[in-house]
Amino acid sequence: MHEMSLAKSMYEIIEETARKNNAKQVKSVQVELGVLSHAEPDALTFAFEVVTHGTIAEGARFDIIRLSGKAWCMVCARTVPLPKLGAPCPDCNGYQLAVTQGDEMRIASIEII
Repeated sequence: MHEMSLAKSMYEIIEETARKNNAKQVKSVQVELGVLSHAEPDALTFAFEVVTHGTIAEGARFDIIRLSGKAWCMVCARTVPLPKLGAPCPDCNGYQLAVTQGDEMRIASIEII
């Protein structure tokens, strides 16, 4: 489960941010997660709970904002929606696509006190 290593990496960023700001507690974390990323939201949420147990972020609200997938179709010469990796262009049914959005994962916000 690579979500565990993703959660550990996120916690390192969260902990460093909290430390730099002399925080006593992390109240919430908001993460943007593209639908084309290889991370499963439920598994990531579970991993976050496990990783933060006994830490400054234990019990923090963990919200995932799903970002839609988009790709540049080289045949149509335009951006098209892409619901999943390996799907064809919805207009020309071609597979000459370059992902432009939806494979990212980033911490959007951290609420600390």
